[in-house]
Amino acid sequence: MVPLNDDNPIKITPYLTYALIALNVVVFIHEMRLPPQELETFVRTYAIVPRELTASLLGGNTNQIFPQLLTLVTSQFLHGGFLHLAGNMLFLWIFGNNIEEQLGRFKFLIFYLTCGVLAGLAQWFFSPVSNIPALGASGAIAGVLGAYIIRFPHARVLTLIPLGFILYPVRIPAIFFLGFWFLQQALYGIASLNVRSSIGMESGGVAYWAHAGGFVFGVILGPLLGLFASRKKHF
Repeated sequence: MVPLNDDNPIKITPYLTYALIALNVVVFIHEMRLPPQELETFVRTYAIVPRELTASLLGGNTNQIFPQLLTLVTSQFLHGGFLHLAGNMLFLWIFGNNIEEQLGRFKFLIFYLTCGVLAGLAQWFFSPVSNIPALGASGAIAGVLGAYIIRFPHARVLTLIPLGFILYPVRIPAIFFLGFWFLQQALYGIASLNVRSSIGMESGGVAYWAHAGGFVFGVILGPLLGLFASRKKHF
């Protein structure tokens, strides 16, 4: 299912959401301009490499000069390909503006980055010795989705649903669209614990525990930062 937009209008210009999208795009363009060897070095330096993070947390030596704890933030702005970037930015574009309006720009930035950090730690917890870099804005955006589902459960999301070779546009309540998304991430994450397949991070696939974890942390952190406060002009 591919979301196109929601019927949840806002009264602000979501400058921070736009800035996050722009920063992700700029970093991705930089990645694409690097020669293959330099790109690999760049990714392994600024993405989360669970094995290196584990060594750092245990006080051991790592193979990286860049502080491993900071990769929990920098990894949020790296992407492994155009579709990876496009999918993440589409979700941020659709759902981020409403959460920015509710929290205000400063709290939204704290919320976004914190969800990303906690999502990265969730994935690390289940793969602490993996040498596969974990990267992408998915964990932070999953936090946005978690906040959205509890704040706007009845907002309708215009969604393309594939039926055979045809994509049908359907308006689905957010509680069903995002609820299905979360259930899918959680089930794939559970499956990856016992089955070596392309869905687990060990094989270089999708970091489903970061998605599921980010979503849960978004549900928890959103209300703590004022998600249900009355709408007003925030900075």
